[in-house]
Amino acid sequence: MAKLQGFDFWRTTLRGARFVVAPMVDQSELAWRMLSRRHGAQLCYTPMLHAQVFVRDVNYRRENLYNEVCEEDRPLITQFCANDPDVFIQAAQLAQDYCDAIDLNLGCPQMIAKRGHYGVYLQDEWELLERMIRLANEKLSVPITCKIRVFEEVEKTVRYAQMLERAGCQLLTVHGRTKEQKGALTGVASWEHIKAVRKAVNIPVFANGNIQHLSDVERCIQETGVQGVMSAEGNLHNPALFEGRSPPVWEMAEEYLELVKQHPPCSLSYIRAHLFKLWHHTLQIHQDLREDLAKVKTLEALADVSKQLRLRCQAEISEGRPPVEEKSVLPFPHWTCQPYIRPAPKEPVANGSSQRSEVKRASCQKRALEDPDGPADTLSKNKQKKRSRNPSKNFSPEQKPKYIKCEECGNPKGNKCVFSLCRGCCKKKAFKEVADCQSHGLRFRTKAEKLKAQLEEEEEAGGPGRRRSSSCLQPLRHPDEEEELEARLAL
Repeated sequence: MAKLQGFDFWRTTLRGARFVVAPMVDQSELAWRMLSRRHGAQLCYTPMLHAQVFVRDVNYRRENLYNEVCEEDRPLITQFCANDPDVFIQAAQLAQDYCDAIDLNLGCPQMIAKRGHYGVYLQDEWELLERMIRLANEKLSVPITCKIRVFEEVEKTVRYAQMLERAGCQLLTVHGRTKEQKGALTGVASWEHIKAVRKAVNIPVFANGNIQHLSDVERCIQETGVQGVMSAEGNLHNPALFEGRSPPVWEMAEEYLELVKQHPPCSLSYIRAHLFKLWHHTLQIHQDLREDLAKVKTLEALADVSKQLRLRCQAEISEGRPPVEEKSVLPFPHWTCQPYIRPAPKEPVANGSSQRSEVKRASCQKRALEDPDGPADTLSKNKQKKRSRNPSKNFSPEQKPKYIKCEECGNPKGNKCVFSLCRGCCKKKAFKEVADCQSHGLRFRTKAEKLKAQLEEEEEAGGPGRRRSSSCLQPLRHPDEEEELEARLAL
């Protein structure tokens, strides 16, 4: 049977999917995909997998794709990050029997993607991308798809999408944000870019960005003309988003924990991260349980913290207490599944200076130095742990001893060094001058005197001069230094 392409692939293999759960690193694992499918998701992606690791590590393959082939977890698209055509094809061929398509990640904007040179940091290397997509389209038994971010210019984004289509991409997901729109600068996704791409290509297009409620999904499809809409953060905070419901958080949390038990193994860090997302608004109030959720080490303990949160919320409901106690006003009570809305970047002010740049500088600024007189929570987490183990330890930079610098290299000198040098410089000078330094444990003079005394005893005894044995003297660190010292003493 010939490999389906384009709209035939979308209608037949993907069953005309309109509601899509995004590929999310360490977050779209099997248990979460099954929860999302129960509540309206029609297509899911695996977490982003690293192609090179997938090829070389059998355990990585088993844990992320091979561990359980679930018939209910279809249609499914496996996403890889890669920058080498051969490695990408090898990984895709190992995965193609366990999914319905292979997706190339061209949208990840995180620093790890920049260091690894993949994701959105490949979007200017069109020749490489065209080669990767064309090779995948020729050699794989399943279709190849791509997930991209947009350029600032709509025209360039359209040319980019058309290039990927010509190379063999059968479905395109367009995240309507640029490479720079992340973290504090995430902002609003441009549906205009997505609409322009949809009009310019002849393959199905999914939109990604600005999806918080089912009404956003319907509005996005109407305004852009795309075939489907993908959700990431909206899905993490409300797995029932595609049902158009906002259920109590504990309902989703408990159902997810049951699915984790049904579909092992699931990393504890994944589970903890999901519970933090689901309970995000409630944890702003019950911060003692936030600490507990961060510290517990077992699935049962995580479930217990979630249960305590449920009981507290139900107590608030039964007592008729105000549902929202946070400073920010939420559209629903805090125990209801609802999106987390990032603060929008500030717009430029009248004098021409940009408050947006101030936000960027603030987000990139290093943590301020600890206040020596301040409370323990001003210390870094690592230093707080050290203080809990040793309360008398001094963390104040002002009260720490000031070291005198080595006269040769500027490193801290030994406190009692006879030459006022660091150990490295002291060793060189002590060897050259055949001297001792008790501070650094160097005994060149002492050893030389012992060697000289031994040689004199042998001469007086009339015996042949021989090299000292290791039993009478400790050997020097370097044999060549030892021979040079003996030669100098002989003179």
